[in-house]
Order: sequence, then C-alpha cells, then structure tokens
Amino acid sequence: MSWHPQYRSSKFRHVYGKAASKEKCYDCVPITRNVHDNHFCAVNPNFIAVVTECAGGGAFLVIPIKQTGKLDPHYPKVCGHKGNVLDIKWNPFNDFVIASCSEDSTVKIWDIPNQLLKRNITIPKKELLGHARRVGLIEWHPTADNILFSSGYDYKIMIWNLDVRKAVISEPVKILDAHADVVLSMSFNTDGSLLATACRDRKIRVIDPRAGTVLQEASYKSHRVNKVLFLGNMKKLFSTGTSRWNNRQIALWDQNDLSMPLLEEDLDGSSGLLFPIYDSDTNMLYVVGKGDGNIRYYEISPEKPYLNYLMEYRSHLPQKGIGMMPKRGLDVSACEIFRFYKLIPTKSLIEPISMIVPRRSESYQEDIYPLTAAAQPALTAEQWLNGVNKEPLLVSLRPGSGAVHSLPQFLEPEPLMKTTDLSQQQGWGGRMPLKDEPREIEDGQNQLKVEEKLPKTEQMCLSNGLDIFECPPPKTENELLQMFYRQQEEIRRLRELVNQRDVQIKQLELGLRNLCMDTGSY
Repeated sequence: MSWHPQYRSSKFRHVYGKAASKEKCYDCVPITRNVHDNHFCAVNPNFIAVVTECAGGGAFLVIPIKQTGKLDPHYPKVCGHKGNVLDIKWNPFNDFVIASCSEDSTVKIWDIPNQLLKRNITIPKKELLGHARRVGLIEWHPTADNILFSSGYDYKIMIWNLDVRKAVISEPVKILDAHADVVLSMSFNTDGSLLATACRDRKIRVIDPRAGTVLQEASYKSHRVNKVLFLGNMKKLFSTGTSRWNNRQIALWDQNDLSMPLLEEDLDGSSGLLFPIYDSDTNMLYVVGKGDGNIRYYEISPEKPYLNYLMEYRSHLPQKGIGMMPKRGLDVSACEIFRFYKLIPTKSLIEPISMIVPRRSESYQEDIYPLTAAAQPALTAEQWLNGVNKEPLLVSLRPGSGAVHSLPQFLEPEPLMKTTDLSQQQGWGGRMPLKDEPREIEDGQNQLKVEEKLPKTEQMCLSNGLDIFECPPPKTENELLQMFYRQQEEIRRLRELVNQRDVQIKQLELGLRNLCMDTGSY
C-alpha cells in the first residue's frame, strides 16, 4: 500500500476571499426577484450587467465597471423583452455585445455604446426566433466567433450563426433534440467540440453539437443533477445536485464513462442550488451556494483523490446570483486570481469578492498567471460549422506584454500613432520586464525627439507619455483615486528601474576595478 502525504504542496493552499469596501460596491441596484436558477449577472472588464425588476416586460442594467457607489434610480435600462429576462451573457470576443433570453421565447443580441447610457435601449441588434416556449439558457461558443447556443422549455437546444446580415433570424443552423425534459445546464469543453448538459430527467449527457449525437449518457439514480461543468482538458465532468436524502451533493465524472462517478460527496442539508465555476488556468474549482453566503473552493488534480478541498469563504449575506470577471480584467499587481460579483437582493447591493494568493513581493507573479484565453476568436463561425476545431488563443497577463482586451468593431478609429506609441509600450503605468528596460531609455529619447518636432499645440497633448484628450483629467473622486494609484504604480516602476541601474553601475565599477588590478599586476 502506497503512502500518501497528509499535506500537499500547493501554491493555492492559502488563497483567501476578500470582499470589496463599501465605496467599491454597487449600491441601490434593483436586483430581480425571479426564482429561476441562473446567475442573473454577467461581467467583463468594461461592464457589469444585472437582470433587474421591470414593470411590463423584462429588463437588465448595464453599468460601467468603474461606476461604483449608489446607482441613479432613473439609470437607463436595456428593456426590449416582453417577458422576464432569464439569462444574460457577454460575447467573449467583444466586450460591447451582450445576449439575453426571456420568457417571451426570444433571444436578443444588443450593442452597448462605448459611453454612459443616456436613454433606454429598446431595439436589439439581432433577434433570434425559433423556440416555441420560454428560453432559459444561452451560451457563447468558447473559440468560434458569433456562434450562440440557446436552450428553451421546448426541450430543444438551438445553435445560431450570427454572421448574417438579417436583423431577425428565424432558422437556427442546428437543432439538438436529444432531451426529454428541460435542460438545466450547458457547458463546453475547451475547444468547444463537445457539449455537456444536465437535464431535469436527472441525466448528464455529452453531445457532439455539430452531429447532434449523444456520445455519453449518465443514468446514475442516487445523484439528481442540477448543474454540470467540463473541467478544462482533464477529460472530466463536475456536477452539483442533490442526493436521495435531499442533501446538497457534488460529483466528479470521467467524460468517457458516465456509468459511475469517480467521486461523490455530500456537502450539507441546505436547499439552495450550487453553482460550479472552474478556472482552467489554476485548476481551481469554486462552488457557490445560492441562498447562502458561502463560496467553497477546491483544487483539481488529474490523479486521486482528484478533488482537494482548500478553504471556504463565508459571509452572513446570502447571494441570489453571481458574476465572474474574465481573467484579463483582474488586478495582477494584487495577486488576484479570480473575482466574483455577488448579488445581494436584500440590500440591493452588488459586492465584488477577490480571491487572492498571499505574496509579499509586489512584482508580477508568473507562476500563478499562466497564459490565459485571449479576447480574440480562434475560428470563424463558418470554420466551426464545417468541422474545424481549435484550442483558444492564449495571451499573457503580464502588464505591457500585449493587448488582452477585446475591442468593439464600431469604435472610432485609433488616434495618430505619434501620440500613443509610447503609452502603448508602457502599458499605462504597467511594469516592463527587465530585459526591455534599455529599450525604455531609447523610447524616452525618441519621445523627446518627437516632442521637439511637433508644434507647440501638439506638444501640449502629451503628458508623461499619455494623450490628455484620450485620458481627460479626473472629474470624480473615484477617477481621482484611480489616477493616483496609476501614478503610484508609475513611481514604483521608475524606482525599480533606478535601483536596477544602480546595480548595473556597481557591477561596472567592480569590473573596472578588477581590470585595473589585473593590468597593474602585469
């Protein structure tokens, strides 16, 4: 019998959850009272969208991510649905496009402007008509552009290609008719070639979405599944549900054999749903309880015991829904590896919760930030429909390493390169790798030459390598604080640069002294 150590070595063993301060929360938000089992919240680095209460139809709010504090009670809504909104999802490759589905049996695609909303948005960019009953779930494809999946109470999953000019699409490219009851959950594997579903008939299915065939089906009766999730490239599925005795339960499955779970564990006797959320970059799994304030988190390993419990974030404020920030929107300088947005309807509050790895160093921690999914698609819709599979494009989160944000196609053209080249290279206050530091000095000299050649009126547009018209002076206290933090980061980066130069000077002086001693000995 092999001996297993009691303690595992893990860099995520001491991860802790940190709730945001009151001024960094979103207050006075009228969160929906709908009892549907969904997240009701979608987040990207620019906006947070929340399903809200609305008389005479369904609506949701789209709030700029930096607009924290109290929300204006007359803040404009996105309100084109005739029934309650049941699910909302941001396009993973365009931060200014969001999809919504509703009890009115429709799916709508919305363009969100690149500024504060001044009036209600009522006209969608596209409208998808195909379901006979209300639509409860929508999911964007993880690697193909403009491919959307929708699931309705007509027991059908429809695949939509949005790469068409028509504003109203009434025919999906594929209909998956493999379920005998309502689909409760949908999840893609990493390249989007497989779809896992949880159904009200208590079965888990793994489906080839393009062929429409069911590859695996679980009929394990002692686990009544509610939500199912692909665990990245580990070829495993994770599900949450209830046991025969109505205890909340989690289970781990081999995606190629769903006859028996690899692991099954009862958590507690609460009645609220469990939302599973997986971070494939860190192999961490978060289990969020609806109706309580707890977030349990585990580390997944490819070998037994597979599921390693780490810690539990506890709060006395119950959550109705949850939103997750994509990796490209995290604060890497604070060693933040995940961020939740917790909906608290009893206080009309949205509270950000950061999951942080405690580190003393303030430099970029490459070991906890591997390459992550980029905001660009790996495939076009036509390529995916024709049978092509591709892993998602990857990008580094290191400040200054490259663009990690998606850009809307309808934004204004980029400004002149002569005023923005330096700001793009410096990453707006982000630190550069040491190997690029000599290049910074050359860039600084080039900037001086550019400023000498520019007329006086254009020289006034440059301030510390940044375009003043692109980044106007702060007008609110929050903007002033953000500008202050950016300047602090810039000062700290410059200090590191000076210290590095001092070390190089000392090394050169030591080399010269050794050289003089060597020549004197001869």
